[in-house]
Amino acid sequence: MTARTQSHAEIAVIGGGIIGGAIAYYAAKSGLDVVVLERGELASGTSSRCDGNILAIDKDPGFDSQMSLQSQLLVDELSRELDHSFEYRAPGSILVCESEAEMEAAQEWVRRQKEAGLPFRMLDRSDIRQESVYFADDLLGGLECATDSTVNPYMLTFALFAGAKKHGARIMQRTEVKSLRRDEATGAFHLETNAGSMTAKQVVNAAGVWAPVVGQMVGVEIPIHPRKGHLIVASRQMPVGVRKVMEFGYLISKFGGTRQVDEETEKYGVALVFEPTESQNFLIGSSRQFVGFDTKVDLNVVRCMARRALRFYPKIADFAIIRTYCGLRPWTEDHLPIISRVEEVPGYYIAAGHEGDGISLAAVTGKVISEMLQGQNDTIIPLDPLRHDRFSSKGVLHR
Repeated sequence: MTARTQSHAEIAVIGGGIIGGAIAYYAAKSGLDVVVLERGELASGTSSRCDGNILAIDKDPGFDSQMSLQSQLLVDELSRELDHSFEYRAPGSILVCESEAEMEAAQEWVRRQKEAGLPFRMLDRSDIRQESVYFADDLLGGLECATDSTVNPYMLTFALFAGAKKHGARIMQRTEVKSLRRDEATGAFHLETNAGSMTAKQVVNAAGVWAPVVGQMVGVEIPIHPRKGHLIVASRQMPVGVRKVMEFGYLISKFGGTRQVDEETEKYGVALVFEPTESQNFLIGSSRQFVGFDTKVDLNVVRCMARRALRFYPKIADFAIIRTYCGLRPWTEDHLPIISRVEEVPGYYIAAGHEGDGISLAAVTGKVISEMLQGQNDTIIPLDPLRHDRFSSKGVLHR
């Protein structure tokens, strides 16, 4: 049975995924009074249905990749700071190319990333051979980002919540926010939940794909849509690789470009993602579909992903599928999250819309929201590119 909520908190964080966990940790560590409200169990949504990469390799050069680099530095700190291990490793990651056109595009990508100050380099055919003997013989090369790291997303989420509780945060599971309103006279927020009523001075909407629903409670439209992604958990008797591998076409798929692939691969937004786990199994992805809130596994998509993996790793056709699963990624039109105060509703913040980068950007999101909640102007990353109202000029928001 769910305990009745305490009547007041300085900060109410709505959402018990990795973003909510990071916000709760950094805010509580800063001495703020925090309560987290999660309608189900912690990490029961997207945070438990994804891979665990802290990547800069697939981020737009400039602000996006710099934000990712900041998050990587914070996760490295968390690996020493938090009491619970979360399988942190930092082996770097690579993108592989299958055509001369992709190699040319990769060289430009590396040039721009290096100009932005990130540790990128090109890989030639011999580098790819040394990476894995299982790669296809016709791969021409690729590129590497040396700072990319990996975690167990489920374990990192729980480690953050454990750290938040250690610093005094209250975590309310199976507590669904039914309504939310701001009292204009006092500025306080009134929350009605299935576990009782409470008030808060400030509210952070960290509800992921459900953020628009929480936004509507206070009359704020949030342009986030669920984007479905499949993953395969697989195994082989012999290790296939030691670090994250993606095809260069993943970037094109991520940002909505057109690739030279078969119709089914294009239809399901499939692009190779290979990620070894600490237990020596590996994850195979990825797919991207707009199908609402459907989280059922589609075997047509799974077969397509397996075929795509074998194009790059033809020598592992005997791999065993352990299980498959799907998650919903909170997508925004410009592929950047919304990490922002809402000017029309003082004291109301949004931290959502990370799509497939929620694990990558959780730490920096938690840190910057904590700084905002404390009224700091000199935040760890610039806030303007992440503002909620950036969509208004594009005609996305209609209040």
